[in-house]
Amino acid sequence: MQAIAPTSHTQVRRHPERAVYDLEQIHSILDQGYICHLGFVVDGQPFVIPTAYGRSGNQIYVHGSAASRTLRSLAGGIKVCATVTLVDGFVLARSAFHHSMNYRSVVIIGKAHLVTDPKDKMEGLRCLTNHLVPGRWEEVRPPNETEMIKTSLLSLPLNEVSAKVRSGPPLDLEDDYPIRVWAGVVPLRAQVGEPIADPHALPGIPVVDKGRFDRGLTDSPVAQRL
Repeated sequence: MQAIAPTSHTQVRRHPERAVYDLEQIHSILDQGYICHLGFVVDGQPFVIPTAYGRSGNQIYVHGSAASRTLRSLAGGIKVCATVTLVDGFVLARSAFHHSMNYRSVVIIGKAHLVTDPKDKMEGLRCLTNHLVPGRWEEVRPPNETEMIKTSLLSLPLNEVSAKVRSGPPLDLEDDYPIRVWAGVVPLRAQVGEPIADPHALPGIPVVDKGRFDRGLTDSPVAQRL
C-alpha cells in the first residue's frame, strides 16, 4: 500500500480514525463513483458544480464545452476542491443525535491543468468515456476535429488528497440500549435498470450488457475492510 502524506488541507480532523491516506483505497473509491463536485471561487462568488470524471493513474479528468465558464476558470489556474462521495447505508440509532450514514468519500485539492496535446486529450476523453461504460470508447465513433475543438479537457493531479470512510453499526450511548426502538444499518445499493433502446437503433444490434455498469457500489472490498 502506498500512503500519501496529508497536508493541512487534506488531513482529516473530525473523526481522524475514519481517515484513509492509502492511494490504492482512494483510487478504488474514485473508480466506483460517477459524479464529482468541483468547488471554486470566481470574483468572490463560490461555485460547486457537479460533473462526470474519469481517473487515469494518479489524476482525474473532467471535461466540458470549451465555452464553459467553469472550465475556463479552472484552466486559468485557480484553486479547486473536488469531492466524490459514495453512500453505503443509513445508520439508524436509538437517539436522533447518533443517526448517521455509512459512506466513502474523497477530497482532492489542487489546480487543474488544461490538456492541449491532441494525443493526451484524446486519451483523456477515452478515459472519461470508459469510466462511464467500460469498453465503450472502443465501440463508438471517436470525436472528430470539430468536436475536439469544442471540448476542453482538464487534468487534476491527486497530489493533495485524502479519503474518509464510515462503516458499521450506530455508536449509541450505553444508557440508550434499553430504548425500545429498532437500531441498525439499512444498506443503500445502486441498481441498474433495463436498457431502453434509442428509436433510431438499428435492428439486430445486441442490447448493451447491464453487467458493464455494475461497480459494486456498496459491496466494495474497501467498505468491508474498513
